Amino acid sequence: MEPTSSALVVLIPEAEPAVAALRSRLDRAAAWGMPAHVTVLYPFLPPQELTPPVLAAVRNVTAGLPPFFLTLDRVGWFGERVLWLSPEPAEPFRELTHRLAARFPRARPYNGEFADVVPHLTVGRDHPPADLRAAATEAEQHLPIHAWVSTVQLLVGRAEPGGSWTTVADFPLT
Repeated sequence: MEPTSSALVVLIPEAEPAVAALRSRLDRAAAWGMPAHVTVLYPFLPPQELTPPVLAAVRNVTAGLPPFFLTLDRVGWFGERVLWLSPEPAEPFRELTHRLAARFPRARPYNGEFADVVPHLTVGRDHPPADLRAAATEAEQHLPIHAWVSTVQLLVGRAEPGGSWTTVADFPLT
């Protein structure tokens, strides 16, 4: 099946041992084939619009920011619906989101649903609060998680089970 969506994300493979089993049960994006990540800009542009000039523009934005060390050091919540891990520092993600959204104004973070974008790695969403609280307790046992962030990935796929999200481009932070 052809991809219908794209996303700019920072993949966090270091988090997979701690959250993969939890995400497979509690985060629908994992069922879509999306690995553990911190979202930079979703939705991005339709896959058919990911032309060489668009990729060059993304590369120019990411090249303007330095790589950094990241620590996932605590769990966070959006109400009782979404359990997530908090990246520290969060500011480089906000800066990436702000710069990319300014460069691509049609690609509003989360379709403009939220006034403030909070960088996070989703562990679970839209499950009974007791299940999410148990997952929070389990995830906390694996914290902190450290990672080196040097690349933003462009993934394409479908926001549905078996969506097979795949990386089509890497954009280094330099």
